Amino acid sequence: MTNVTERPVVLITGAARRVGATIARTLHAAGYDLALHCWRSRRELDALVAELERARPRSTLGLQANLADLARMPELVLNTLLHFQRLDGLVNNASAFHPTPIGAITPTQWDELFATNARAPLFLAQAAAPHLAARHGAIVNLIDIYAERPLPRHSVYCMAKAALVMATKALAQELAPAVRVNGVAPGAVLWPEAGKTYADQQELIARTPLKRSGTPDDVAGAVLWLLRDAPFVTGQIIRVDGGRSLAM
Repeated sequence: MTNVTERPVVLITGAARRVGATIARTLHAAGYDLALHCWRSRRELDALVAELERARPRSTLGLQANLADLARMPELVLNTLLHFQRLDGLVNNASAFHPTPIGAITPTQWDELFATNARAPLFLAQAAAPHLAARHGAIVNLIDIYAERPLPRHSVYCMAKAALVMATKALAQELAPAVRVNGVAPGAVLWPEAGKTYADQQELIARTPLKRSGTPDDVAGAVLWLLRDAPFVTGQIIRVDGGRSLAM
């Protein structure tokens, strides 16, 4: 069902859970209508859509796609436009994360990590660019502090996120002045679901100048600022890490 809206519309990938869901709730509370993407977390996405619809009917659209399938990138943008008739922002939040120790890296691991963390954001941006330009919109890419300094046993993930940093800067230059493109690089916000030991967590926090881990709200607030309140900011990577990048 088509919903012609006067409110700004943002497409968020990986929106069903964790930081992505918090970004969705934050933008929705700020008055945005949302196209929310997931891949395997459809049940969680449907629950989030229902929650946001109760707060403001006809304000959300749920979309499901494997971001490794390049044909689905224009489709995600098109379905957003068909539903809302506009697109004002793109948040590339979806991410794949798993270890790839040297000596055991496979082409499949390379393809999986680069597909989600670097290739999909670029091709989504390409598909969305003309529609964002029509609204003087913005793109926010979720990166990682490990795009700058490697995380042991995760070389392919770090390389993919480093590629996304360069994509952010290149797109900011190429899509200007109509579209702004920035990145948010979180530090310790949510521990990976594979888990870190308690001792590892405490050691990491001890090296962080603010002496605590962050929250998904910290990341979502930075995303909202870049979309709504930073009209003269483009090509920047905002570190939301409690100062941890100073002491890595």
